[in-house]
Amino acid sequence: MLTFLIAAAALQTAVDAERAFARDAQRRGQWTAFRIYADPDAVMFNPQVLWAHEFLAGRKDPQVSVQWWPAQSYVACNGRIAVNTGPWLRDGGKSVGYFTRVWQREKRQWRWVYDAGDTLKVARPTPKKPFVRRASCKGKPTGAPLLVLAQPPARKRRGSGSPDDYGIGRSADSTLVWDWKVDKKGARQFRTFLWNGLRYEQVVHDQTATE
Repeated sequence: MLTFLIAAAALQTAVDAERAFARDAQRRGQWTAFRIYADPDAVMFNPQVLWAHEFLAGRKDPQVSVQWWPAQSYVACNGRIAVNTGPWLRDGGKSVGYFTRVWQREKRQWRWVYDAGDTLKVARPTPKKPFVRRASCKGKPTGAPLLVLAQPPARKRRGSGSPDDYGIGRSADSTLVWDWKVDKKGARQFRTFLWNGLRYEQVVHDQTATE
């Protein structure tokens, strides 16, 4: 574990973290890697929201891990929060889809706090170099976008009961904000907004139908 912590501290960007995560899924095992890189309060979906560490606890790694690649990365001005999205495949490409993951950097270590995605009929292209866009550091972010639901009083943490069926997050400098919601049938949406110096732009919008 010490070796992992030293390596994790050297990861400069969320793209670096995503690539290291993907490599470790192949080397260490899929669910082992998910546990290593997950924030203590990270959430996943199956299809309802679950605390990631509770869902992953004791899960046996599959013989062949899913493969994935970061294709786009949207980063807050302060560089401490990022949303990565890109394609994944399993079984040699027999099953394909996309993932979206929110990363945050604390104490020089990247951890993911939100992980979701969906299957697709046609695989998304995998660029040789991910597209990275950083929020503008100019101006003062105002006019926050209308989020899925009203701002919750506080972020619920693991150990305080089941997670809520919606979530809202933002970088400390408010240049990147995101929200998500899942309904009782498992349909889910996720959005990311990036500050461009004048206003917020929606840069990610995932919609997953009822499973």
